[in-house]
Amino acid sequence: MSQPTATRLKNRLRRTDGQLQGILKMVDDGRDCQDILTQLAAVRSSVERIMGVVVAENVRGCIEDDQLTEAQQAKLADALTLVVKNH
Repeated sequence: MSQPTATRLKNRLRRTDGQLQGILKMVDDGRDCQDILTQLAAVRSSVERIMGVVVAENVRGCIEDDQLTEAQQAKLADALTLVVKNH
């Protein structure tokens, strides 16, 4: 995994950890279930996006740039962007 990607991934994980810590505090404070569920949904979305980043980085690492034409590289980049956005 490239260093810039690893750094972005760590930042996302830290942010997600912060969200989880906030949810723990909400539970301790006796907050409303709906508020807790809203935050849990945000964490789930964050984890899914992190998974998309990892999958996209893995695919990029498996394919050499010289194996694809420029048009194929552009299509692959678009597809990987969709994976990250939708997971």
